[in-house]
Amino acid sequence: MPITVIEAISTLGAALSRHYPLGVSSIPRELGPDTANVAVYSPANHDVVLCFQPPGGGWKAVLLADKTDGVHHGLVENMPAGTRYGFYTDLDATQEELLLIDPEAVQLLLDPYGRYIDELTDAQGVTRYLSVRMDSGFDWGTVKRPNTPWRETVFYEAHVRGQTMLHPDVPEDIRGSYAGMAHPAMIQHLVDLGVTAVELLPVHFHIDEPHLHGTGMTNYWGYNTLGFFAPHVQYASAAAQAAGPQAVQAELKGMIKLLHMAGIEVILDVVYNHTAEGGSGGPSYSWRGLAEEQYYRMRDGHYFDTTGCGNTLNFGNPHVIKMAMDSLRYWVEEFHIDGFRFDLAVSLARDGEHAFNNQHPFLLAAATDGVLASTKLISEPWDIGYGGWQTGNFPTGWADWNDSFRDNVREVWLTDRAAMLAGYHHQGLAKFGDALGGSAAMFAASGRSRMATVNLITAHDGFTLADLTAYNHKHNEDNQEDSRDGTNNNRSWNHGVEGITNNPNTLSQRARTSRNLMATMLLALGVPLITAGDEIGRSQGGNNNVYCQDNEIAWVDWTMDDEAKTMLAATSRLLKIRKDFLAAQPSSYPTRGGQSFIHWFGADGAPMTPSVGATRTSVS
Repeated sequence: MPITVIEAISTLGAALSRHYPLGVSSIPRELGPDTANVAVYSPANHDVVLCFQPPGGGWKAVLLADKTDGVHHGLVENMPAGTRYGFYTDLDATQEELLLIDPEAVQLLLDPYGRYIDELTDAQGVTRYLSVRMDSGFDWGTVKRPNTPWRETVFYEAHVRGQTMLHPDVPEDIRGSYAGMAHPAMIQHLVDLGVTAVELLPVHFHIDEPHLHGTGMTNYWGYNTLGFFAPHVQYASAAAQAAGPQAVQAELKGMIKLLHMAGIEVILDVVYNHTAEGGSGGPSYSWRGLAEEQYYRMRDGHYFDTTGCGNTLNFGNPHVIKMAMDSLRYWVEEFHIDGFRFDLAVSLARDGEHAFNNQHPFLLAAATDGVLASTKLISEPWDIGYGGWQTGNFPTGWADWNDSFRDNVREVWLTDRAAMLAGYHHQGLAKFGDALGGSAAMFAASGRSRMATVNLITAHDGFTLADLTAYNHKHNEDNQEDSRDGTNNNRSWNHGVEGITNNPNTLSQRARTSRNLMATMLLALGVPLITAGDEIGRSQGGNNNVYCQDNEIAWVDWTMDDEAKTMLAATSRLLKIRKDFLAAQPSSYPTRGGQSFIHWFGADGAPMTPSVGATRTSVS
């Protein structure tokens, strides 16, 4: 490859630049709109070079002249919106050698605060990534965030691509895109169903893990982040991608605007627990090359991983907390996001000794921050490290995905019923009653009400609702891992036949069980979460780990046969019952302790006795 000719330039003067905010930011108007303040955290490196290419221009390189508290910074001219850039550093190189770098021959280090990532593949098939300076302008008009109260909230977990790839009423050219998610047919489905918020699987820029290369599979779910401030480009329509970064950004913002116009909140599933750089010795895309020992959790000089993904971001370091907080504020302020679901949230709350602390600075900062205070903060309250299961233990201001609710309800309607039919005893209904009542015992110690439990039966990870009733065992052969992947603890029941059957009695029983499961979740105290497609009986053919299946296995099938129509009608009706009931209750219900109660009745309509269950449960 020929050496790229670059122009080495100097900054406007270190005294004028700032070490805050990090990333590329505008500066006083008198210096011109194309002049930028550039700041990057890299404490161990003596020098950092910025390489940048203005639109239509050649590459330039500048040594960031000043360093304050580990942040290299400088003012740079001729760096307008649309400029591609990256950083280069080398502990063993002189300043002169650093400025000789060929930006087209190496992977420059991405800006951890970069607002867009451009992906380039050369003739040899080598892919490189570059940060891009963005203009954040967008016309939001008079559209405001819905600000739906917690007790009226119903989450709908969806994948931007999978939601519309097979939808017959969405035009083919925008299927699987932000624009497709915002199409009138899709929004009308959500409104008619009765959900109030879409919880989107990651839309931060992400890439495939190395082990998927050459398999024909990709990281479909997107839990492998390369940019915490950058939208995932491949979810934009082909037209938007062709038009460039501003069009991609505008399409995502347009999707959020249209959903808000329909009264639907947008929640982002965010992955701050690890990055796409993988384990020690993996590629240096950004954080590893800039400040590896500060960004990543270490023990005795080695990576200490509580995520199972090779690395874990070190939330014992204030710079990592600051990066996450700045990212969250950015998505709220610039994209009008309504809340966040935090993947493996326990890893975000481990202290310098790697132990979980429910008063961790990050948890408290997010819950009390002026920008984030009006958003919904939802933890996935576990990781794979020691003491990793913390459901019910997060502080006020947070809600938790309630896996205990999921497991208890599945057992009652699935494995316990199967056991009874086989002549064995079931486990009783005490835990089931607690789940219906909002899991009070689990959440009371943290000072939170029943609105802190996010009740779910299924999620993206695991069986769909229909597959819970059709498979006793996972069938993950298509993942090419000999079915070693995915959990074996599904608490499912196939109703006597494994998988597909034409037996009308079996199909009827499965459909009824699905409705029972859905009814239990939607009528229980707490905040329900529906997985996209469960309302129409979507199946994944028994695959309970479709993270790598960007195809019909994982996409929502919108074929509306009689079974799908029945399930949809039942789900919509249940949500209407829930909405009408809550509308008739005092505004304090069910959060004020001692002011409301749950009364339990048997199938005959008579109050239950202590021999069969509690006669009354206080709501605290």
